Amino acid sequence: MDTRYLKSLIAVVESGSIAHAARIEGLTAAAISQRVLVLERQLGFELLSRVGHAAKPSQACLGLLPRAKRIVREIELLAADADVRGLTGQLRIGAVSTVLTGLLPGALRALTELAPGLTPVIVPGTSRSLYQALLSGEVDAAILVVPPFELPKALQAVSLRKEPLVFLSKQECADSIPTQLMTQPYIRYDPDSWGGRHAEHYLADHGLIPTPLVDLDALETIAMLVTGGLGVSLVPYWSGFEQWGHKCAVSRVGNDRYDREIALIRYVQTDRPNMMSALCKALSTA
Repeated sequence: MDTRYLKSLIAVVESGSIAHAARIEGLTAAAISQRVLVLERQLGFELLSRVGHAAKPSQACLGLLPRAKRIVREIELLAADADVRGLTGQLRIGAVSTVLTGLLPGALRALTELAPGLTPVIVPGTSRSLYQALLSGEVDAAILVVPPFELPKALQAVSLRKEPLVFLSKQECADSIPTQLMTQPYIRYDPDSWGGRHAEHYLADHGLIPTPLVDLDALETIAMLVTGGLGVSLVPYWSGFEQWGHKCAVSRVGNDRYDREIALIRYVQTDRPNMMSALCKALSTA
């Protein structure tokens, strides 16, 4: 059995369509379909049911998927086994959107210099989704907002930066921050997100209940709406915010108890410790 075909099957299941999997794999949709067909013939049962443009895994497919992922993972590790330094092969890194545009570019440059044989695979997502991806083995490490609960002992968090809570408005105003929050449209950092809870704590501590214009778990979009004059907001001063800072008025609020902390979360025991050490070093210099 060709493990590349298993990888294509996994891509279809995770992306939800053959066309999307083809883009991920850099192949044609016909090639992906042929690979799945070969697997179905070898195994003797249907793996996918095709409904319109979507492809859904059969129950049999869902049953074999965990083992298929482990097989593909072990094959990927073979190249690393031949490198005594342990710095060859893929490293799957999950990252929230502000890390993708802030911390990560510089860290990736440093990482490729430290380990030229290492191939970073970047997986974007929210803090919650990336944490689940780490638990399920879909990523090797995740750079995200520190979760609002204690991590299992199997996981380790390396703090990267703390981001103070700031008040954003289109322009300076003589009114106090609480007054502006209660009288102007409030663009709310999604309170259900791990990062949004800090702004909610600030509002609760000051007895403020503004009426949100919209809830967003996308800080760049919030900044864009504020600079467009659509309202005010409470957000962390994230890495990369500088491109927006000159377009609006920025005021720090509260103290460090409202800071959003960004951390690299990884397993304490990992099959590629040298890669993890290189990643940590690269992030520390970014």
